[in-house]
Amino acid sequence: MKPIRNGRIAARYVLTSGTAVAALATAPAFGQDAEGDVRYAEPAEYAEPAPDAREPTADSNTIIVTATKRAKTLQDTPVAVTVTTEEELERAEIRDLKDLTSIAPSLKVTQLQSSANTNFIIRGFGNGANNAGIEPSVGVFVDGVYRSRSAARINDLPDLQRIEVLRGPQSTLFGKNASAGVISVVTAEPRFNFGGQAEVSYGNFNAMVAKANVYGPLSETIAASIGGGINKRDGYIDDLGTGGDTNERNRWFTRGQLLFEPNGLIKVRLIGDYEKTDEDCCANVLLQEGQLGAIITAPAPFGLGAGNSDPADPYADVIYSNFPSSNDIENWGVSGQVDFGFGPFNLTSITAYRGVDAVTNQDSDFTSADLINRNFQDLSIRTFTQELRATATFGDFDLLLGAFYFDESIDQKNELFYGNDLRAFANAGIFALSDGAFTVDGLEDFFGQLASQQAGQPVSFDEQFFIANRGLDEAYSLDNKAISLFGQLDWSPTDRLTITAGMNYTKDKKTFATDVTSTDVFSSLDLDAFQAGATQAGISQTIGSILMVPSGFATPEQIMAFAGSNPEQFQAIAAGAAAAAAPIGDLAALQYLPPFVNVPNAVESGKLSDSDISVTLRAAYDITDSLNGYITYATGYKAPSVNLSRDSRPTPADLAALGDAVPAVVGSGSRFAGAEDSELWEIGLKGDFGPVNFTFAAFKQAITGFQSNIFTGTGFFLANAGKQEVIGFEFDGSVRPVDPLLLRMAVTYLDSEYKDFPLSGVGDLSGTAVAGVPPISATWSAQYTHEFGNGDALIARGDYHYESQVAIVEGLPGFIDFGQDAAIAASTQFKREVDEVNASLTYAMNNGLQVSVWGRNLLNDRYLLSIFDTPIQPLSISGYPNQPRTYGVTARYKF
Repeated sequence: MKPIRNGRIAARYVLTSGTAVAALATAPAFGQDAEGDVRYAEPAEYAEPAPDAREPTADSNTIIVTATKRAKTLQDTPVAVTVTTEEELERAEIRDLKDLTSIAPSLKVTQLQSSANTNFIIRGFGNGANNAGIEPSVGVFVDGVYRSRSAARINDLPDLQRIEVLRGPQSTLFGKNASAGVISVVTAEPRFNFGGQAEVSYGNFNAMVAKANVYGPLSETIAASIGGGINKRDGYIDDLGTGGDTNERNRWFTRGQLLFEPNGLIKVRLIGDYEKTDEDCCANVLLQEGQLGAIITAPAPFGLGAGNSDPADPYADVIYSNFPSSNDIENWGVSGQVDFGFGPFNLTSITAYRGVDAVTNQDSDFTSADLINRNFQDLSIRTFTQELRATATFGDFDLLLGAFYFDESIDQKNELFYGNDLRAFANAGIFALSDGAFTVDGLEDFFGQLASQQAGQPVSFDEQFFIANRGLDEAYSLDNKAISLFGQLDWSPTDRLTITAGMNYTKDKKTFATDVTSTDVFSSLDLDAFQAGATQAGISQTIGSILMVPSGFATPEQIMAFAGSNPEQFQAIAAGAAAAAAPIGDLAALQYLPPFVNVPNAVESGKLSDSDISVTLRAAYDITDSLNGYITYATGYKAPSVNLSRDSRPTPADLAALGDAVPAVVGSGSRFAGAEDSELWEIGLKGDFGPVNFTFAAFKQAITGFQSNIFTGTGFFLANAGKQEVIGFEFDGSVRPVDPLLLRMAVTYLDSEYKDFPLSGVGDLSGTAVAGVPPISATWSAQYTHEFGNGDALIARGDYHYESQVAIVEGLPGFIDFGQDAAIAASTQFKREVDEVNASLTYAMNNGLQVSVWGRNLLNDRYLLSIFDTPIQPLSISGYPNQPRTYGVTARYKF
């Protein structure tokens, strides 16, 4: 072991970035408690600080992290990682994972249409929310257990110890789960002394949080902890359609742990948790009124007397719905970790089984008109994970070998049904798009006549178009099995130099199937055929009138004879008939739910299999006792993802191969996106100079085959970008100019670009900037602590978070019929810039009681999280606004 330098632990072995399960101290060793009983303890060189140092100050590089699988100081961890301690989480009043963006500028967290869906983005890379078939690019781990789908919550975790945000690909030890980064949440283990903590909070919008946790010994070898709590809040957006509010909180949780230490060789940790959410969420607002033609220039819901949010005032926090959206979500799991150590050998096993059950329903037309009366989803996810790893130390070499097994099944049922007002809405749209030539009743009659002529027998479409309670019945299933074999070797040829080499082999297999039925008659019609039929009927009727045919319609033979003898007149008649029939093609904008081609079929097997090898090479050097440097080359991998949405369609080649087996109206698209391959070059410095410390990383990171997932209004367009690249740097530093005052600055600069993306949902994006990735993100914070003579303290903290202006999305697919420029222009008119101020004032008493007053987004900075094509309403745009100012008071007691 290296000697201790500058009062901090100097770890000898510096491991590669990432972890296979993110985060737990590795192997047991011998130790004794005060009474001489054998107790589990970490190996000395990896041990965490003594209990009185377990809550270091925010500027202290003695913070212990486990980002490289073993407990190390932040200073000696050659990884771009931000660590937020329990103290900082409390002082900054971090309520959810999405609040972490105000501390870790490289992290972006977005929650959109469901309480169960959260999208994490690190350094501009990340996707996976809202489409259950797409794996996240950022892996989320809680106490070493992978959360394949995660809501934006940490407030429901008792006895939270720290959160580690690892930046850059972490696939060497994580396999396919972390091509863009890792978020590792660590809670405290049960302890062999009795204690606990309780918290009660009240804020605006009637926000109430109450949670508690207690721990202690059950015997000399068994300790336990149990916690629980509730999280409630009124909605901050008024729904004038239902008379209620939305974007509320209504959650509760419970969590229990057992720690078994029978001797100095083995340690067992068992965890069980259950979370329940039942709330109305998540509101979005109208940003642009659509145009349905030359006659109607505003969405028909206004013509129906329906209410909608005002595009001129998107932050009025007012919406209109004809029924409240619902989110009934259960998230639960059990896990067991076993650590065994003997001599230089250490073994760890982590076994977990988790479940997510989410039943949601949303008024997805976002008006008080009943256009969509049901957008229902019943999602069930079951995930089993098993990790085994072994470590050994031989002289100057440190070896780690491991395996990770992943088995997940997804069953998803959806229903999208039309409402009672859709027929009237479509009638207005048909009238406008046909320049007044048709109404819905007239169109049904006309199409019936055309179909009867073609079929040679009566065909009726009366009362068949845009009928309530018709739409899509959907069922999707996905089974995913994967195994990763990984290893790394650390060699320390000198006391200051450590060279690391790591490798991971991942094999991934997916099998998916669909069972989707559309009962929307109008969307199943081949409008091109009806347009051609209408053109022919117009020609026949006009020539029949000229020839005074008794039936009024000329026969094909009569038309051919007329054309032969009157070619110029015939051309004029044909052109006029074609012009009259042309509006029929424009009605495709109202074909909301076309027929679906199910998988598997004669061409598409519904099976995917892929494999990859990821590597990490790193050299880390202690330049001085206070300054460390490292250089890293790493690759990452994310397995192919499946489009489990109503926009899942055969590729053009598969569609052609299916031929007449599919309706003519079915368009091409994609079923899945191929694998992502990421590559990172990074150089970093970490300095600890007593009152001043910093970390700096400069990097070039690219993902080839980035899985772009664009929301189309009712489904998702999934495609691979050729290459997405970012060049940037990150700086995070703190200084204590005088002992009571701590100042911190964190800055991220990103120059992000699609190097190659010819087949996006909005055209060729090659050479364009990546939307949603601000060039500059920064946080400045200050904390002042005044200590009283009796041991009490007054702590004042404030921070300012800034993100430079950026386009929110690259384009909107609903405008692509007008060209790529129109699709891009429709979206880039909306920009996002973030200026958020947060603050807290805490009085901490020596007896363990703390009282805080706090506020988040105190300047009430409002911006849009995302924008998309409004469902059902052509050329309308909607978006999700951020949360307004929140504030409150919190009391905590630790004993």
